[in-house]
Amino acid sequence: MIGIVLISHSYELAQGLLSMTQQAGHDRIKVAAAGGVDEHTVGTNAERIYAAIEQAYSPDGVLILYDLGSALLSTQIALEMLPPERQRNILLSKAPFVEGAVIAAVEASLERSLEAVNTAAEAALENKGKL
Repeated sequence: MIGIVLISHSYELAQGLLSMTQQAGHDRIKVAAAGGVDEHTVGTNAERIYAAIEQAYSPDGVLILYDLGSALLSTQIALEMLPPERQRNILLSKAPFVEGAVIAAVEASLERSLEAVNTAAEAALENKGKL
């Protein structure tokens, strides 16, 4: 089963979404969050992101979702810290942060593949606002 990593510039946002995704995935999946430079400072921290990836890591893959584009730089630094064989199992999603994370958690709990989970998460943007 794949793991999910949530990266936010806000510690509180990351923790809130972590709770939401754990509930959506019925606590059957590994989800980790890396929010803020620390618990009090807005920003991202490559070492925290690395630790979250390690916590959620699965040989089946890890889907990473992030809130703002600038989180990508810290994520890329964190990915370079991983051994090459683990780097190959990581997928950076273009899904919307909140909607995509919740959908990814549900799909991952159904034991879908990394690619299928990401496709569903990215589709959340297309479906937003539709009834």
